[in-house]
Amino acid sequence: MGDVKIGKVYRHFKGNYYFVDNIAYDSETQEKMVVYKPLYNREDGRSIWVRPEKMFLEEIPERPDNITGQTHRFELVNELDKDMSKKDLSPNGQNVQKGPVTKWTKGE
Repeated sequence: MGDVKIGKVYRHFKGNYYFVDNIAYDSETQEKMVVYKPLYNREDGRSIWVRPEKMFLEEIPERPDNITGQTHRFELVNELDKDMSKKDLSPNGQNVQKGPVTKWTKGE
């Protein structure tokens, strides 16, 4: 599936969208870690997440909570380019503006 692309939007197999902010490295193992943010308001207020790149890109087995039909945990969303990270995209496809204005454009 390749390397994770910084500054791009990915969809989780459960339907939510996330912005990849950066790649970090574990200080002990040097394992690549993906730093990403949800593009929706979480009830628990957690806004920054880290996951090993290998797990971020891993293939997932068929499961009932895979509402997208994806074959990988996170998949690049080619139809969106993101200028800023204050947009709420719910899994049902509705765009809900939160915070400052965010410019979204169709990808090429």
